[in-house]
Amino acid sequence: MTTKRVGILAEFNYEDLELWYPYYRLREEGFETFTIGPEQGKTYNSKHGYPCKAEVGIDDVNHEDLAALIIPGGFAPDYWRRDKRFLDLVKNMYQSGKPTAAICHGAWMFCSAKILKGKKLTCFVAIKDDVENAGGIYEDSPVVVDGNLITSRLPKDLPDFCKAIIAQLKK
Repeated sequence: MTTKRVGILAEFNYEDLELWYPYYRLREEGFETFTIGPEQGKTYNSKHGYPCKAEVGIDDVNHEDLAALIIPGGFAPDYWRRDKRFLDLVKNMYQSGKPTAAICHGAWMFCSAKILKGKKLTCFVAIKDDVENAGGIYEDSPVVVDGNLITSRLPKDLPDFCKAIIAQLKK
């Protein structure tokens, strides 16, 4: 059996725990996790100044090579949602039926990728209106799974978020 590869988006002002907790938790389960940034090898600092070097650049990632995609929150999603390359990756992952997961402000990517119509999800409460305006059905829960779309609200929801991602990867 080949190791399943899980990409985690990285960019300036990402939320520390929402990137690193899944990164290491999924590695503990035996998945190959790696960060995907706008530029391979470039270091992006989190909201709190913690550095993350992009192990792979967005131009070198193909959804066909990934088993799952994780989108952390913070303010980074506001940069990714302006970049067609990131939006295409998110949309292609979702449309291919692979686990596509976002926490906190990461759900902005689903809004901009236009994949939310009629889907149940959760997010940070401040972007609830964005999610609903994009056609999503907001639910205030630690984790919401609707098909291959997995969402959570806050860092305190990370245990449930990661359990849901792992459950789909082990199917």
